[in-house]
Amino acid sequence: NSQLKPRNCIVLFPTNGVGFGHFTRLLSVARSLKKNSPETEIVFFTTMPTLHVLADEGIVAYHMPGRYRYGDMSASDWNGICEEMLTLIFTIHRPKAFIFDGAFPYRGMLNSLKTNSQGILKIWLRRGAIKKSSKGIPVDSIGHFNAIIRPGDSVSDEFSEETKHNIPILRTNPIILVSDGSKDEGIRGRMGIPSEALLGYVQLGAGKINDITSELGITLDYLNRQDGVYSVVGESMLGGRISSNHEKVRILRDYPNSRYFKEFDFAIIAGGYNSFHEVLSHSLPTVCFPNHSTGRDDQYSRALEASNLGKMIVVKNRTVDGSDIYLTE
Repeated sequence: NSQLKPRNCIVLFPTNGVGFGHFTRLLSVARSLKKNSPETEIVFFTTMPTLHVLADEGIVAYHMPGRYRYGDMSASDWNGICEEMLTLIFTIHRPKAFIFDGAFPYRGMLNSLKTNSQGILKIWLRRGAIKKSSKGIPVDSIGHFNAIIRPGDSVSDEFSEETKHNIPILRTNPIILVSDGSKDEGIRGRMGIPSEALLGYVQLGAGKINDITSELGITLDYLNRQDGVYSVVGESMLGGRISSNHEKVRILRDYPNSRYFKEFDFAIIAGGYNSFHEVLSHSLPTVCFPNHSTGRDDQYSRALEASNLGKMIVVKNRTVDGSDIYLTE
């Protein structure tokens, strides 16, 4: 494999399982690459199960389920499979570049890069806003890459780990998936929502990170009691089905939901990277309930910066008690 000339191909590896953050950023990158260089082959290797999204884009995709889907599989066994699959992809497609977007670099990926990436440009698209309490990454992981790309965020950049390895760090504007359907998509007519209604978009939590049923249910119940207010719940494709008996609540299981944002009057969201930057880009009046149960993403710090600039209302603490949510800053 190392003796063969690289092809005009780029392999992208977003890791996920609980949300769409890494996947969405690399899909945005893939669209940009395809637009600027249509002849370049784009290949995805991912733990995300939503491969139909990539099929609609005409992108070749390989899927490896996350370790938790295998029951009691050990980390070493899972990483061994990851290494073999990625090595096979490198052998078949002979890419000129590899882009990884994930919070934690898997040992299987690092091993494959070490032995199969001669002549390949290796990039880590590494989001900031990392909690200080997060588990550290493998000490040698950054050294496997030729460059770090830090997508823009509201919080200040922290490069203490990256600078130890003396590799280039490139900063960009926030990376969001700008859909061609960002114009009026007629969602009110499709969902039976009166044109004169005040329409809110609600998405609390990120996929399967934690149980948001109580907080979500109470929020929707409150909105449903308001005259002239309808709500659309953004249901993650990675989570279970949400049901609601409220007359003025609708469920939207789509991707990306931001394509409909121009039809909404306000939003109530958690503080994940995608939703946060999407509501800001659409100037959508927003109340943010930061999710404090994420592993590495510091949602409160991200949202607080917008709050300080008057861009959204941020509620740090919410206490669920019976049918009420008590809000405190």
